[in-house]
Amino acid sequence: MSVETATTHNAASPPNDGPLARLRVLELGHFIAGPFCTRLMADLGADVIKVEAPGRGDPVRGWGEMQGGRSSIWWSVHGRNKRSITLNMKSARAKEVLLALVRECDVLVENYRPGQLERWGLDHDALQRARPGLVLVRISGYGQTGPYADRSAFGVIGEAIGGIRRLTAFPDGVTDLPPARTGVSLGDSVAALYGAFGALAAILDQRARQTPELRVVDVALTESVLSLMEGCLPEYGLLGKVREPTGSTLPTNAPSNAYRCKDGEWILIAANSTPLFEALATLMGRPDLARDPRFAENPDRVRHAQELDALIGAWTGGLTVADAFQRLNAVNIPATKIYSVADIANDRQFLERGMIREVADPAFGTVLHPAPLPMFSGGVGGGAIRWPGPEVGAHNAEVYGGLLGLSQTMMEQLAAEGVI
Repeated sequence: MSVETATTHNAASPPNDGPLARLRVLELGHFIAGPFCTRLMADLGADVIKVEAPGRGDPVRGWGEMQGGRSSIWWSVHGRNKRSITLNMKSARAKEVLLALVRECDVLVENYRPGQLERWGLDHDALQRARPGLVLVRISGYGQTGPYADRSAFGVIGEAIGGIRRLTAFPDGVTDLPPARTGVSLGDSVAALYGAFGALAAILDQRARQTPELRVVDVALTESVLSLMEGCLPEYGLLGKVREPTGSTLPTNAPSNAYRCKDGEWILIAANSTPLFEALATLMGRPDLARDPRFAENPDRVRHAQELDALIGAWTGGLTVADAFQRLNAVNIPATKIYSVADIANDRQFLERGMIREVADPAFGTVLHPAPLPMFSGGVGGGAIRWPGPEVGAHNAEVYGGLLGLSQTMMEQLAAEGVI
C-alpha cells in the first residue's frame, strides 16, 4: 500500500481551546525563522507537525546551553507545542510521504534556500494537487526572486543588509569596534512574525474569495528588517540623508539614553518631551536647565545631547539605580534599570501577568518559558504551553499512524528503509 492511498481525513488535533485550534501547520523548517514562525501559531493552538531528519533533528537542538551533554535547554521553548516526526527528505519515498502530510494541512512553512522544495519534487503544481488552497509560507534570506535569491543567509545577514546593524554602533571616532548585534536573532524573529501574520492573512483572504488556489507568502529576512527602519528611507529619498549610528541614543529626541549609577548599574531615562525634561531638570535640582537655550526645546536638546547627557550622568552617578528609579518614577518620568534575564524572571509585572511560566520538561525538570503572546482578555481562547519541545520523532506513531492511517507494519517498513 502506498502512503498516498492510506491517508485519512478524520484525525483530530490535540485538544485545546486556542484561537487557531482548527488550523494544522506542517513545518519544514530548521534553525530559527521557520520554527519560530510555527511556534507562534502553535502557541495559539495550531496543530504544528514539525518534520525533522531522523536521529539528529533540527540543528538548534545542539545550540545554547546543554544539559546532560545532549539536550539544548533552548529547545524546551523553541520546539514547544509541536508534534515532532522524522522524515529523511533525501530518501526516494520522502515526496509521497510529505505530500500525504500536505493533504492533511492548511499551511506549509519552510525556510530553505529558494528552489529546495522544487528539487524535492514539491513544486507549485504538486502542492496544489495535493492540497488545493494550501498556504505556503517561504522564509528565506532575500526572497524567492531577485538577483540575490540564491545567496545563503542567516538572520544576522538580514540585519546587516536590512540596515539595522549599521545603527547598532557608536558614532565614528567613539570606538573602532564593529557594530554590535542585539544578542538574539532579531532578523529571524521579525521574519517569523511576518510569516505567521502573512499565513493568517492569506487564509482569511482565501475564505473571503472562496478560491482554493495555492497562496505563497514570500518572506525575506532582509526585507523584514528593512521594514523596521522607521524614517531612514524617506529621509534618504527626500533629503539625501544617510542615518548614521548614534550609540545608545536616538538622533530624533533627547534626552533618551542610558546613564551609569553609582552601584555600576545602568538606568535608562526617556525624558524626551519638553514637560518631561522640565520635570527631570527640577528633580535634578537644576530647574534652570529647562530655561537654558541649549535645552529649551527638543531640537535644541538633540543638538546639545552630549552636554546634556553629561549633566544627567553626573546626577545618576551619585545615586543607586534603585534610588534613581524611585525618584524618576515618583514624578512619572519614563525610566528603568536595564534588565538582565535574572531581573526579568523576578519582575513583579511579568509575574503578575503570567509572562514567566514554569513548565515541567521530562528532559530537564522545571524550565522557565516566556508565555505565549498575544494575551487575550479574560485568559479565554488565548495561547497555552501544552508541552515542551519533544524528542526527535516523538509523534511518529501519532501522526503517521493516527493522522495518515498507516499500519504498524508500514511504519516499521518505512523506518527500516530509512525513510522515517
